[in-house]
Amino acid sequence: MTGGHAPRYRPPADLLRDRVVLVTGAGAGIGRAAALAYARHGADVVLLGRTRAKLEAVFDRIVAETATKPVIVPADLATLDEAAADNLAEAIRDDYARLDGILHNASVLGPRVPVAHYPAAAWAEVMHVNAMAPVLLTRALLPLLEAAPDASIVFTSSGVGRVGRAYWGAYAVSKFATEGLSQTLADELESAGRVRVNALNPGGTRTAMRAAAYPAEDPATLPEPQAHMDLYLYLMGPDSAGVTGRSIDAPAWRGP
Repeated sequence: MTGGHAPRYRPPADLLRDRVVLVTGAGAGIGRAAALAYARHGADVVLLGRTRAKLEAVFDRIVAETATKPVIVPADLATLDEAAADNLAEAIRDDYARLDGILHNASVLGPRVPVAHYPAAAWAEVMHVNAMAPVLLTRALLPLLEAAPDASIVFTSSGVGRVGRAYWGAYAVSKFATEGLSQTLADELESAGRVRVNALNPGGTRTAMRAAAYPAEDPATLPEPQAHMDLYLYLMGPDSAGVTGRSIDAPAWRGP
């Protein structure tokens, strides 16, 4: 593990063998690290993101390092609608005939300004990408998840989605929505016991979004995305069976 963090959970090499996992925001940062980690542990990964070149780089790395079958889905979540979500579900059904997990990771930061001065159009875009798109995707893909023997939905959340903070505007509000969606889904799906749902706050991490939010911060003081992959693997894999409805802070997590 990089970034000064020792692994708290050691996943089996075949943890996700024969599973299919969708990762949003798979082209960079935490999404890229998770897509690579899932593929290295056996999953066929559906790589969804806005920038084709970044997705192709992740795709090429997966193909070079694993025997899995990734697929690229270029998509701008700012314009995702019901029809596009339904089309994605149909394509996954046609290509893989199954879906075992979703990592809802894609987010946009939006302006760092007071609510009183926040542009309405920017607010709407942040809320759509960070909050509405995961609803549309989850709703469309839920039949596939419910058909799996044990499936997992993981949301990348944020500390400002637990306690609001000045100037975080729509991003903070959208992450409160992420926490609410995760808890609501977990409660709805718990009785069947086939789909678990959890929210994961990675904390400060060396990503482009973090750099945009804290331009004066030294990135070398932060863990790299790979430092959190033990937790992302644990929540996505079968070892977390029965773990649902949790809001987990990665820096404080000490393992299962």
